[in-house]
Amino acid sequence: MMKSLTILGALALATPVAAQQSFSAPEGCTPKLTVQHKGCVVVNVWTCEADDPGDQWLAVFGQAGLFSVQRVDDEFQWIESFKITGNEQLQMPADDPASLTELFDAQVDTWDFTLETEEGIERNVGFDMLTGETIEIDGEPLLRTEYAGQTLDGDGNVIDDSSGRQFVSKEHRLFFFGESWDANSPSDVIDMSPVEFIYPDEPGFFSAEPKFECNQLDVGYRP
Repeated sequence: MMKSLTILGALALATPVAAQQSFSAPEGCTPKLTVQHKGCVVVNVWTCEADDPGDQWLAVFGQAGLFSVQRVDDEFQWIESFKITGNEQLQMPADDPASLTELFDAQVDTWDFTLETEEGIERNVGFDMLTGETIEIDGEPLLRTEYAGQTLDGDGNVIDDSSGRQFVSKEHRLFFFGESWDANSPSDVIDMSPVEFIYPDEPGFFSAEPKFECNQLDVGYRP
């Protein structure tokens, strides 16, 4: 936990509210990938020697700067997150863990897991499903997915009910944002689909500055 907070603190210092153009991965970590999305969002991905094999870190930047830092494992379980809205940690083991292996093998993966947050526990239930369609974005082969899920508080009240379409990479074992909407307003679609995939030594790698649709109001990233 302390190492994670140190990483978040280092990134926050490197990226004030007025986002700088780039930042460095923490010591002992290797920068891997930058993805520029629609909706004025950029995501940076890195790995750290001290972590379990397959673990990856994702930093999400919006129009106002750093929004969250999240560690995921090889199955894309949300192990821990450090956000401007509060920190979260996965209760292990999950009742029905999220599993990329299950998704790739069976075309669908259900999940039921609980996060410990600063506001109390939050239970997340839902599914991811492959649509069977492969798309290439900026030279990157991605599989299209559909999902639906609910977040419930400790009393069982629904605090989020959303659906959407995302993208997943077998090579990176990562999901990437796509389209999402709330069950109460399905016509109000937020599109944060990826636009550019940037690798080391390419211009814009590990940028902390989103570049697409930033002349619009910040969409308010929702995990």
